[in-house]
Amino acid sequence: MISRHVDALAISATDERALVAPLQRAQKAGIPVTVFDSAVNFDGYVSFIATDNYGAGCTAARKLASLIGGKGTVGMVMQKPGGVSTELRERGFAETIGKEFPSVRIVARQYGMADPARSRAAAENILAAHPDLGGIFASSEASSIGSILAIRSRNLSGKIKLVTFDFSDTHIDALTDGTVDVMLVQDPFRMGYEAVKSLAEKLAGATPARHQELMARVIVKSDLDRPDVRALVSPEWLKRK
Repeated sequence: MISRHVDALAISATDERALVAPLQRAQKAGIPVTVFDSAVNFDGYVSFIATDNYGAGCTAARKLASLIGGKGTVGMVMQKPGGVSTELRERGFAETIGKEFPSVRIVARQYGMADPARSRAAAENILAAHPDLGGIFASSEASSIGSILAIRSRNLSGKIKLVTFDFSDTHIDALTDGTVDVMLVQDPFRMGYEAVKSLAEKLAGATPARHQELMARVIVKSDLDRPDVRALVSPEWLKRK
């Protein structure tokens, strides 16, 4: 994109370090950059637009702790090292459990490496090693899908409490059938929209907001009939793809 001399760049990073040098080159070339969804160790951006991922992790901890009655054991099926957004969710979850719920212990943490099959294996390992487990927090789409499949394969739907992040048809089906108890959902459409808007404002000579934090939405089964929730998890733009 730099060699093509684009007017602006919007980027979501899978690793906070690997893209630093390319973004520094873009900055030197006079190309404004907005970072969205997941951060980079780079201060030269126009705007950073993302979900409040740490806060979402804190919310996940409180929801899961409540679901298991404030005591017992839980596990974490995590994304992979190096992704800032998921690491913030995971840290928020772990720190909130540690600070606010002394009778809840995190007994297992495994990475699914952003792959549903490997996430399923990670969840299977946790469930096998901890037969008395009260619940699982899955911090991404892939880890959520893997955890859903693992719980279903052991006929534990409704017995193991599951709090997931992101959404897909699999998430919605699992929320409907009781495999998922709480689904935390971002607004990816708005994130992308605001990223492009910030660059359009910059190119027009304005000064867009440097930081925008969007709140994750907490969704339970009874919310699925709400028009605003349907618009979030099944927006018209997805139907037109």
